[in-house]
Amino acid sequence: MAYEIYIGDRMYSSWSLRGWLMLEKFSLPHTVHMVELYSGTMAQEMAHLAPARLVPALRTPEGLMVGESLAIAETLAERHPDAGLWPSDPAQRATARWLAAEMVGGFSALRGECPMQLAHIYEGFEMSRGVKADLDRLEALFAHARKVSGHGSGYLFGDYSLADVFYTPVAARIVGYGLPVSAETRAFCKLLLSDPAVLKWQALAQEVSYDPEPYAMDLPKRPWSLD
Repeated sequence: MAYEIYIGDRMYSSWSLRGWLMLEKFSLPHTVHMVELYSGTMAQEMAHLAPARLVPALRTPEGLMVGESLAIAETLAERHPDAGLWPSDPAQRATARWLAAEMVGGFSALRGECPMQLAHIYEGFEMSRGVKADLDRLEALFAHARKVSGHGSGYLFGDYSLADVFYTPVAARIVGYGLPVSAETRAFCKLLLSDPAVLKWQALAQEVSYDPEPYAMDLPKRPWSLD
């Protein structure tokens, strides 16, 4: 039997991307249900999922509803201990959980001022002190994760894990707004965003058009590229 994952618009819903990657990247059978975020029907479409009220939301094969991304992550890891969602090493696993939890509760300036969008790259974005502080924090966390894992490049803990899932939309923000980060972090962003699953998600996102465009900024823009 398959899980059911309820997601929002692929172009903009960063949390939906995380929820879907948890299933897609670890080969857990699932079906996808779309919830419209910008048509005014979200509450109505989510009513049968109560008390879940946001996307992503997960329904297990037994019918249990699970809301909130971190709860979904831990539920899947508990149900599939051999799938490798978290690192197997205890120190690395604890650090990966730390990074995921901080992503859920932190980085408010980066998330608020640079909404995820997969349509184009903005040029000339001027970051605030808050965004700069969030980027500095990202660099510190990534450096710590790599020190714990012993992997100076590639995925944060060697093998792909939920930590990489939680920071994939961050990578999209860094690329989508041309944010200044270290060469190591930029390489990590490109690695995450060039993943076949993410490219599949992005291709599906392009199938929907928006008028007006959510979160549009009055800035020059160029086509999306990882070069």
